[in-house]
Amino acid sequence: MEAVLAAAISGAVTLLVCLITNHAQAEKTRALLDYRIGLLEKKQDKHNHLMERTFRLEGQLKECQHEILDLKEFHRPKGEGT
Repeated sequence: MEAVLAAAISGAVTLLVCLITNHAQAEKTRALLDYRIGLLEKKQDKHNHLMERTFRLEGQLKECQHEILDLKEFHRPKGEGT
C-alpha cells in the first residue's frame, strides 16, 4: 500500500512540475509571438506607406505626361497634323 501511495505522490508531483513548466514555456512563446507580430505590423505599415506614395506618384506622373502633351500640342507649328 505504501508503494502505491508513494507512486501516486510521485506522479502528482511530476504532473505539477510538468504543468508549471508548460505554463512558463507557453508564456515565453506567447511573448515571442507578440514581439514577432509587432515587427511584422511595422513592416506592413512601411509597405503600405510605400504603396500609397507610389500610387500618388503614378497619378502625378500621368498628370505631368498630359501637361507635356498639351504643351507639345500648343507649341506645334500650324499646319502639322496629329
